[in-house]
Amino acid sequence: MRKTTAQLVRKRAQLQAADLSEVTDQARMEKLQQKHGELLEEVARLEEGQTELKEKRKKEPKRIKAGDLPPEERIQRLTTQSKHFVDTVKMKAYRAESAMVTILREKMSHQDDARALLRAIYRNDADLIPDEQGKTLTICLHHLANRSSDEAIRHLCNELTATETVFPGTDLRIIYELVSAHNP
Repeated sequence: MRKTTAQLVRKRAQLQAADLSEVTDQARMEKLQQKHGELLEEVARLEEGQTELKEKRKKEPKRIKAGDLPPEERIQRLTTQSKHFVDTVKMKAYRAESAMVTILREKMSHQDDARALLRAIYRNDADLIPDEQGKTLTICLHHLANRSSDEAIRHLCNELTATETVFPGTDLRIIYELVSAHNP
C-alpha cells in the first residue's frame, strides 16, 4: 500500500510539474502531450490498484494472534544473552545519535528539530565514492527539501570528517560532504 501510494504521489507531482504552455515547438509539444497522456494512464492505473489494495486491507484482520501463525513464522524470544547484546547495540546507537543531535543543535535556530533533521538525513539518499589511491571513502549527502538545514548538515559533515574514522574492514578514511543533486 505504501509503495503504491508513494508511486502515485510521484506520478501526480510529475503531472503537475509538466508545463505545456511554454512549449512552442510542435514536435516537442506532441512528445510532451504523449508523455502527459502516459502519465495520466499510469496515475489511473495506480489509483485503481490503490483502491483494490484498500479493499483487500479492509478484509484482513487488524490483529493476528501469535498462536495462529504457522510455526516457522512465529517470533522466537531472544535468549537473555542475545537480548543484552541487542540492548547494548541499541544503547550505543542512541548515544551516537544523541552526539550527532548535539552537533546539529550548535547550528540550528530551532534546536528541538535536530532529531527530526537527523531522521531526515537517514532517510535521504547518499552516494558512496571510494578512492583506493587516496585511501578515502566519500559519503555525499544530498540536500533535503528544507534548505535552512544545510548549514547544520554541513557542520555535522565537517565534525564527522574530523574524527578521521576508517570504514570497518578497509583502510579507507570516511569523508562526509553535502552536495547538491546537480553537482555530485
